[in-house]
Amino acid sequence: MEVLKVALLSFAASTAAYGAPALVSSPGQSAAIPAWDLQSTASVHNDLSDVSKPSYDSSSWHHVGSKGTLMGGLVETGVYNADDLFYSTNLEDTVDSSEFAVPWLYRQEFPLQPGQGKHFLLQTNGITSKADVWLNGQQVANKSVQAGAYGGRTYDVTKLVNGQNALAIKAYPTDYNLDFALGFVDWNPYPPDNGTGVWRDVDVKQTGSVALGPTRVITDFKQPGASSVQATVKNELWNLENRTFNGLLTAVLKDDEGKTVATASQKFTIGASSKTTIALPATIQNPQVWWPKQWGDQPLYTVQLTVRTANSLSDQATRTFGIRSVTSQVNSHNDTIFSVNGRPFQVLGGGYSSDIFLRWDPAKFATQAQYVLDMGMNTIRLEGKLEHPELYDICDHIGLMVMPGWECCDKWEAWSYNDDVTDAPLWNNNDYMTAGQSMKYEVGALQGHASLLAYLVGSDYWPNQRAAKMYVDTLREGDWDVPIIASAAKRGYPECILPPSGFKMDGPYDWVPPNYWYGDQLGAAFGFGSELGAGVGTPEKGSLQKFLSFADMDDLWQSPNKQLYHMSRGESSFNNRTIYNQALYARYGDPTSLDDYLLKAQMMDYEATRAEYEGYAAKWNAERPATGAIYWMLNNAWPSLHWNQFDYYLHPAGSYFGTKVGCRVEHVAYDYQNKTVYLINRSLDNTGARSVEMEVVGLDGKSIARKNVSATTVPNTSKEVGNVPGIDKIKNVGFLRLVLRNNAGEVLSRNVYWLTSGNDELDWDDSTWYYTPVTDFVDLTSLQHMKPANVQATAKHSERGYSITLENQSNVPAVFIRLNLVDSRGQDITPVTWEDNYVSLLPKETMTVALSFDGRQQGAAVEMSGINVKAGKIVLGR
Repeated sequence: MEVLKVALLSFAASTAAYGAPALVSSPGQSAAIPAWDLQSTASVHNDLSDVSKPSYDSSSWHHVGSKGTLMGGLVETGVYNADDLFYSTNLEDTVDSSEFAVPWLYRQEFPLQPGQGKHFLLQTNGITSKADVWLNGQQVANKSVQAGAYGGRTYDVTKLVNGQNALAIKAYPTDYNLDFALGFVDWNPYPPDNGTGVWRDVDVKQTGSVALGPTRVITDFKQPGASSVQATVKNELWNLENRTFNGLLTAVLKDDEGKTVATASQKFTIGASSKTTIALPATIQNPQVWWPKQWGDQPLYTVQLTVRTANSLSDQATRTFGIRSVTSQVNSHNDTIFSVNGRPFQVLGGGYSSDIFLRWDPAKFATQAQYVLDMGMNTIRLEGKLEHPELYDICDHIGLMVMPGWECCDKWEAWSYNDDVTDAPLWNNNDYMTAGQSMKYEVGALQGHASLLAYLVGSDYWPNQRAAKMYVDTLREGDWDVPIIASAAKRGYPECILPPSGFKMDGPYDWVPPNYWYGDQLGAAFGFGSELGAGVGTPEKGSLQKFLSFADMDDLWQSPNKQLYHMSRGESSFNNRTIYNQALYARYGDPTSLDDYLLKAQMMDYEATRAEYEGYAAKWNAERPATGAIYWMLNNAWPSLHWNQFDYYLHPAGSYFGTKVGCRVEHVAYDYQNKTVYLINRSLDNTGARSVEMEVVGLDGKSIARKNVSATTVPNTSKEVGNVPGIDKIKNVGFLRLVLRNNAGEVLSRNVYWLTSGNDELDWDDSTWYYTPVTDFVDLTSLQHMKPANVQATAKHSERGYSITLENQSNVPAVFIRLNLVDSRGQDITPVTWEDNYVSLLPKETMTVALSFDGRQQGAAVEMSGINVKAGKIVLGR
């Protein structure tokens, strides 16, 4: 009934009376088509000259929002239920992909007010992957022109506009090998529709005789300290009429508080039906500098641009920008190192994925972005998933760097030297045109965003000479002001056009032990790792129950080598957990239940991500510096069993909190290989005396060794500060606690490792592109036989949430204490922010962690469990 109600409301909106307000009604006003009627050409009339007339009746079609792929629309309108589709193998079992083998139609009507001197532009921003566009019975563009998922175009439709208008778009089936689309490689199952559809808004804009193009802003800022900065505002004006116009272009620049800080204007003459670019220089006094979150504030400026002809407003636009500089260089080791505002910037981030049906939820992304910052990371990489303008706006405002770029493994990289793509034909002339238009559109949409770190014009492979020149020329013509990177790997580069990428893509993608990162080969902590990780990201039980059947969950711990649907795609090397499970069973012992398996998996995941980020942070100032690491991956397109730092339902678990420890701004980290400790300082201003406390404790809680080290910390550096005593004296398993304090005795970082006297033995010579085998695993099975620890937990309400105090009242360590926030029904509450989690306490140790969440949840409680900690629950009161 609710679905029917929504459909009827959509129908009522789409068939509004002709007297309804115009979609746009003044110069410079732009609006998205608010909703669509959606239907398959297998079910309805297919003549767009008829369908695109206001008299055509589409009331019986599906009614969807302003943007969405076919599957996204069918989920929205209730034909499918996403939770049902994501459960077990339902996506494969219940959707007939043949229904997407024919074109589908998007249609909507809207009123306008045409008249003398009024012009109307139709702007497409993203249609996958090619489409015919018709308005009022006339063709605007065919599929050869409107091609490419990122091939946004602006069409002058003034002559086609009436009072009541009907727009129809025929979206053709997408083939990842033939079309420039948004593919998911082996990350997850392909969506049944291959992402076909109007996935970004289609806009209508009203202007006068002269229209503005995308606004660009460049500054001469290099590094802090300048008393003024020159900002140059550029725009390509478009004369929409067949006569010459004189006019005035004006830019007003305002700061974060809305105060005008500069103005500039220029008179112009523009010839009939022509375009011309005008640059307006303006000086900003006492500029406010934009910084990544870990280094400072994010002040943003706004430029308001207006163009007037004959003393009348013809068009206007607003653009936000930040004053900052981003540069890169390839060092003597052929590794790229970035600098932001003149400071060397170590990239620590994750690889982002869109939703499997390309559904965009800005609130969800805002939460994901805050999670990234909460984990201590500073960057996300977008491999071919460039999303929507709001993503970059959000990142600008919170100080999260973004590395967008094209994707691998399909039409985008169909080069003669790419043996990994064999089913996609080499590019023809039309392909170069489509890719070129895609680049042009994205430059116009992205330029000026303060959060941009670089653009990768290739992923696994570099573009050929012709494509590279086209990309680079387009980026530079669009005043691109951050580095252009040839690819995410060192396989090659377009000589004389771009330098070597300085990025390595040597894995791993599946499980490797913690000491891997302190090696000197492949993905270990040196250079810039563009996508790498131990493949972890096991969801906790509350999430698993949402998308796995009981049989699926049994397979997790009872069938360690079985192919699993919620791993990578069937033909992928990552369609099972064999490598991961081999390590888990050998290191932690055979699981006795699902709960036992999941707790051990969280320990594995925590170890894995902590070691990776600690390794890279520790080696920032090594002889061959570790200049950056992008964990593969940050999040999943759908509920997945691996490759994430938080699960699809925004529940953080072991991989999240391992990352959070490894990415602390000031930190002490253990080098597994050399049994030493590194003092890490990722800030720009924290200095002074520091003390490092090291203590090794046995399973029985008795101290094996202690050591204190004094050191002086220096901003944006890491250094080795001492050896850890007593590791060789560990019997079975021991615990190393590292505590970093400032000169006031305040704890800056606390870190506990579970160790044996040795390390996992890596067989580097037998490495593959996705992992390095282990010939001898460490034995952590003694953890299963520890004496129980009595942990007293209490909760206290605070201004921002709750403080949870944990007291180990026992004489043995309390290992891997897991805290989980649930509602009155026992369901996970997300999003949630924990100061720390999955913590281990030495005997008689007390620790307090902060918790924040939506406090309107009634009956919320914290569930507690651990390796040797009795399960309990703390009810949160006021």
